[in-house]
Amino acid sequence: MKKLYFFLVFAVGALWTVSLTAQDSLNIHIKHAKGLIKVDGILDEDDWDQAQVTGNFWQFFPSDTSLAKAQTQVRLTYDDQYIYFAAKCFSLHEERNYVTPSLRRDFRGEANDAVTFTIDAFQDNTSAFQFGVNPFGVQREGLVVNGGNIPTDLDLAWDHRWVSAAKQYQGLWIVEMAIPFKTIRFKEGGSQWNIKFYRVDSDIAERSVWPKMPRQFSIVNLAFVGKLIWDTPLKKPGANTVLIPYALSRYTENRKEGFQSNKSLGIGGDAKIAVGPALNLDLTVNPDFSQVEVDQQVTNLDRFEIFFPERRQFFLENADLFGEFGAVGLRPFFSRRIGVARDTSTGQNVQNPIYAGARLSGKLNDKTRLGILTMETARDRAIGQPSVNYSVFALQRKVFSRSNIGLIAINKEPFKDEGIKDPKNRIYNYNRVLGVDYNLASKDNKWNGKFFHHQSFSPGSNQQSGVSSASIFYNKTNIDVTMIAQSVGANYNPETGYARRKNYQRVAGTVNWKYYPKKGPVQSHGPGIDFDVLGNKLYGVTDWDANLLYQVKFRSTALFTFRASHEFVYLFSAFDPTNTGGRKLPIGGGYGYNYLYSSYTSDFRKRVFYTLTAQRGGYYSGNRTNVDGSISYRIQPYGVISATVSYNGIHLPEPYSTANLLLIGPRVDISFSRSLFWTTFVQYNNQIKNVNINSRFQWRFRPVSDLFIVYTDNYNSDSFVNKNRALVLKFTYWLNM
Repeated sequence: MKKLYFFLVFAVGALWTVSLTAQDSLNIHIKHAKGLIKVDGILDEDDWDQAQVTGNFWQFFPSDTSLAKAQTQVRLTYDDQYIYFAAKCFSLHEERNYVTPSLRRDFRGEANDAVTFTIDAFQDNTSAFQFGVNPFGVQREGLVVNGGNIPTDLDLAWDHRWVSAAKQYQGLWIVEMAIPFKTIRFKEGGSQWNIKFYRVDSDIAERSVWPKMPRQFSIVNLAFVGKLIWDTPLKKPGANTVLIPYALSRYTENRKEGFQSNKSLGIGGDAKIAVGPALNLDLTVNPDFSQVEVDQQVTNLDRFEIFFPERRQFFLENADLFGEFGAVGLRPFFSRRIGVARDTSTGQNVQNPIYAGARLSGKLNDKTRLGILTMETARDRAIGQPSVNYSVFALQRKVFSRSNIGLIAINKEPFKDEGIKDPKNRIYNYNRVLGVDYNLASKDNKWNGKFFHHQSFSPGSNQQSGVSSASIFYNKTNIDVTMIAQSVGANYNPETGYARRKNYQRVAGTVNWKYYPKKGPVQSHGPGIDFDVLGNKLYGVTDWDANLLYQVKFRSTALFTFRASHEFVYLFSAFDPTNTGGRKLPIGGGYGYNYLYSSYTSDFRKRVFYTLTAQRGGYYSGNRTNVDGSISYRIQPYGVISATVSYNGIHLPEPYSTANLLLIGPRVDISFSRSLFWTTFVQYNNQIKNVNINSRFQWRFRPVSDLFIVYTDNYNSDSFVNKNRALVLKFTYWLNM
């Protein structure tokens, strides 16, 4: 009995020791630097010798069960102004040709050598700052949102000033970063941060991470982090106020109704003011977005409005706090509605200037995020557009380990203008939306989901003006399952949001199985099934599809997907399936058809890489052949020359339309240095009979300060007669106060 007692004591003690050792292995202790750190990619300061070395990166791709083959060593230190990060990135081969698509900032993708440093200063496991550098010294910074559950939860639109350097050596490369404390939102007096690192090594197609995490999740996921332990509690950073003025000169020509030309000058700017340690006030006056790249055109075969993502810089920081309410196709707030008006004489959308705007966003404390946005758009009597105020209030509260509850209120309020007549009494109608979302994220990230209800309010009947949705996602190594149920009212009307369609109930589900071979070129493969059913009380089932899937992911990072589908569509409004203005299929018709779809994405590490998709089968009462592809050539490290092609051959029986739709888009993206960039692309689209040319030159003459020259041209694709063109010269300057 005594022997058993001593054995149990020993066993418990051993387990406790192992537990402490494992826990301490996820801790990094950081000490204040005693000397000056020169950011040059040479770790010759004594403070680097004294800093704790963190290694033992785990492989994330292609496997997650062993230490990384290409190891990385990380060191951290700090002074009163900066936190310093250093990494030695070892290679398996002495001589290496590292991969980068260009020298342009904010690179992303699996074919980029880089090391990335992620900071969750509030330890909420849902939002974080991220800083990365590649072997050529190119920077990227971004915000991780929504717990980093999917790759798109990394938003690289966020920009700030920080310093870095990288040097290539035989068999390794070294990076140093100096990140100002003013850049990072954190709580004064804190003694710990969440932290994680990951690295991409293109030579052996390996992605590695510290600490260890399962490969079925996104590598940016914040459920798997270590702890950064400070030697003394953190002090409050100094005041952080930034002014970003701009000045521009614009020349435009318009030939739609005769010839009209216009020359104009413009000034305006933004301000960023730190209200608290984690709360930021953004102000904008007369904002201009002429340097933003135009939307990539698509062949539109949809019965509903197409969604184009927001690209304007002012709306992008903390965009998730406003724009992630709801679900894909059901957003109560969509910032691209602001600054766009409808010409009442033509029914077309046109750009509408913005007078001014303000956004207060960030963290109130460890568990609460706040967002308040208000924008005022300009009146335009020529198109019958009054001035409109858009206001949004969003509040998000963390619950449990990684979940949160969010509240949103949106108000669109036009202002009366005696010079603008309103015969239908609609222009001046208000529109409001109230909503609540619950975002589920389990501690181990195996369970994720979203449950929400939103209600819109406009003058008149507000019956059936709500939307409810529930979705749940379960993810393990060998299987992932998704289930969705939605109900959208007939009068749901989020005018400042995006509702792809309304008046339907929906049930959808997906199951994917994955198998991981231990040897060979395949990293994972497996079948899947999914279905999607929509209907309403008036028409019954209006849409449904069922799919058999198979996906193969290669260790080279190439990807192959195959799908066999059956689709049914009931037309409750007349529709031309070619969207070319031909004769429409009548109301009340039901169409069921089968088709096959496949896609292949090549190894993006190669100088020449490509994607190819093909679809063949039925389409309403006829058939459709679709081929989409892109091919790119990387001029290491200066840029990429590429071209995209989309062909849709649609054949319907007489008297309905038959069309051969072609979209071609060659593109040149060159970076002459880390501060000088030139992008030009052409888009030929015979569906909308347009040829678009967009050319943009950017000189980043100092950190986050730019000179832009942007040229845009549009032609008729049949006659190549010019429709309109514009030339803009714009200067922006980042001024720390």
